[in-house]
Formats: sequence, structure tokens, C-alpha cells
Amino acid sequence: MEESVSNVWGMVVGLVTSYGLSVVGAIIILIIGFMVAGWVKSGVNRALSKIEKVDETLRAFFASLAYYAVVIFTVIAVLAQFGIETTSFIAVLGAAGLAIGLALQGTLSNVAAGVMLLLFRPFKIGDYIEGGGLAGTVKSITLFVTELATPDNVQIIAPNSQLWGSAIKNYSFHATRRVDLVLGIAYEDDIDRALSACLDEAKKDSRVLADPAPMAAVTDLGDSSVNFTIRLWCNAADYWGLKFDMTKNLKNRMDAENISIPYPQRMVHTSVAAAAE
Repeated sequence: MEESVSNVWGMVVGLVTSYGLSVVGAIIILIIGFMVAGWVKSGVNRALSKIEKVDETLRAFFASLAYYAVVIFTVIAVLAQFGIETTSFIAVLGAAGLAIGLALQGTLSNVAAGVMLLLFRPFKIGDYIEGGGLAGTVKSITLFVTELATPDNVQIIAPNSQLWGSAIKNYSFHATRRVDLVLGIAYEDDIDRALSACLDEAKKDSRVLADPAPMAAVTDLGDSSVNFTIRLWCNAADYWGLKFDMTKNLKNRMDAENISIPYPQRMVHTSVAAAAE
């Protein structure tokens, strides 16, 4: 019994003697490595925060990426301290990374698309956009998904690759927008008086911009009406309010001017002989 304990104790002493310095060195490397990783993460975050075009989510992503890169090098240095062949380890790590990348290529494509969205910023939080068959106000942008809210406040979670891989319409990008209204009057009514009334209504509304100036023109001779197009420029935030109010105001103005807005109608001619039969 005493001989067995003595053998075990001898093995422990031998291990401590052989690897004691390596263990101490490994602990020191780990402490320094994690400290440096924290400094690098903070430094990257501070550096990117000075660039206005870099989104907060993108700053956090690159800061975390730098942190884990330093941690990986620290682990490799610790393994080298114990005499482990790091070249083979790096090869295995690379192969594992490739296998994981192939297995998660859909997720990684969302991450890549998220980075591109955050880097090139085709839209920002608060913009109303249309893309990938979806439309709504942008609520948040992450590395994997973009959250939208429809006008009736329904949440949409869209994969970033779906948005980045399609044409994106950003209705909030420009400061101004054009409101297009179509109005039809009867063929018997005075066209010039109707056009003048439309422009007069446009000038009464303070939301209508003077430059570009409001425009009203005959654009179509329909089956039942002479159709006008009224084009008004306004600030983007006033678009829907102006569109709704101007539609109502034009109808009321046509009524006040005794200008009719005809219903669709079709004239049918029959011969006297056919009527007699």
C-alpha cells in the first residue's frame, strides 16, 4: 500500500517538475491574452464609434470579432506552451470552420447581408421601405434579420439576405415626395375652369411646396371622362395627409364649381326595326 502511494506521489512530483513551468507560463499567457482581447475590443469599439456611417450593431460585431481573434491566438499560444503541434491544430480548426460554414451557409449569408446593409445603409431605422416582397417601417437592423412594422402595426421579421438580394424602395430617403392625383370630369364641362380650380386648391394648402410648382394637365381622354393628373410636391412626412385631404378638397371644389365627376357609362344604340321586333 505504502509502495503504491509512493509511486503515485512520485508521478505527481514528476509531472509538476516536468510541466510546472509550462503550467505557470500557460496561466500567464491566458491572463495576458484575455486582457489584451478586452483592450482590443474596447479599442475597436471606440475607433469605429468615431465614424458616423458605421452603425452601432456593426461596431459591436467587429469589436467581438477582434476579441475572439485574440482569444483564439491566445489558446494556440497556450497549446504551444505544452509542446502541442499547433500547425496540425490550426489545420483541424480550419477544416472544422469550413464544415460549420457549409452547414450554416444560409445563416452566414444573412450575416453577410446584415453587414452589407449596415455598411452601405440603404435604409435606416424609421424609414418606410419596400423590398423582397415586403413593405413596412424599419424598427431594427441586426446581423441576422431586419424587423419591419406594417402600417396596421403588424410585425415582420425579414432575413437580411431576402432584403439585400432584391431591389429596395426607400420611401423615406428623400426629404420631399410627389403626390399624384387623378381626377375625371365630364366631356361637357369646361376643361380650363376645372384645371384652374385644381391649381387654386393646391395653392391654398400650405403643405404644397412652391418649388417644384404644382401642375395640373389633361393626361387621358377616357371612355366616360376627361382625366386630369394633378402633381403636388410636399415634405415626405406630409405625403399621406396631403393626399387624403387634397382628394377630398378637389371633390368639394368640383361640386362648388358645378363640374361633374361622371360615373363610368356606356351608350348603346339600337335601330327602330330592332326595337319594334
